[in-house]
Amino acid sequence: MKPLSRFLRVASLSLIAIGAIGQACANDKLTIGLIPSEDSQAMIEASKQVLNRLENTLGMPVVPYVATDYNGIIEALRSGKLDVAYLGPFSYVLATSVADVEAFAVAVTKKTGQSAYRSVIVARKDSGIRDLADLKGHTFAFVDPSSASGHLFPKAGLEQAGFDPDSLFSRVIFSGSHDASLLAVENNKVDAAAVADRIFSSAVSKQLIKQDDFQVVWSSRPIPESPMVWRKNLDPALKLKVAEALASIKDVPWGDQGVLDGFQPTTDAAYDVVRDTAKVLDLDLRSMK
Repeated sequence: MKPLSRFLRVASLSLIAIGAIGQACANDKLTIGLIPSEDSQAMIEASKQVLNRLENTLGMPVVPYVATDYNGIIEALRSGKLDVAYLGPFSYVLATSVADVEAFAVAVTKKTGQSAYRSVIVARKDSGIRDLADLKGHTFAFVDPSSASGHLFPKAGLEQAGFDPDSLFSRVIFSGSHDASLLAVENNKVDAAAVADRIFSSAVSKQLIKQDDFQVVWSSRPIPESPMVWRKNLDPALKLKVAEALASIKDVPWGDQGVLDGFQPTTDAAYDVVRDTAKVLDLDLRSMK
């Protein structure tokens, strides 16, 4: 992987210009995009051991890029400025509608041994919110329009339970990250929020929030884990090396997911449940980019 000093220098700028990424590609470096599930610096810190292992195994520099939102990663993939990216389930589905990309691997962690998670709606225990009906007239935080657990699945869940998300709340914000949504609830900036269950657990373990302050109001069906994706026209030999390298990365932390037990293969079809959920909301995927 990238030597640590160079890695952190790139990371602290967040945000390498896309033109610079393109130059990196031309210099036989692997460019990898990371979704902003946390703030940019936290995402880099949480990913650096995996990226260092990947660089060492591949024997080539790996250039990380954290966008300010999901669509920044999708656009970089679409324009060929990224080789590989870590996307949320819904942002991956969005990406396939505008870019020639495919999912190829998902993380498996020692803690869960699973490649799926759930969306949860949480509120402060002292808010009086105990079920979905209690959300009426309250303020609410989604994460990002392209977030599966932070927007798509909870919004569809509300509709399937008979509520209109557009009129249920007195005010809705998009916080930009799961951590930001949780802190907004913790600090009484909003009354409730939708986040990934594993990020909620991670925020508790990092003492960003106090679990005793929160009430889980709703939980979704399982969501396929955030995939690693690549451009379909990436060199086949490099694809094989990347997939094998990721499968071999174990016993290091990977963001909010915990300690890795490698990356296992996945396919585009695994994300049909996300497409089906988008249909519940009558979303035109192409119109969202």
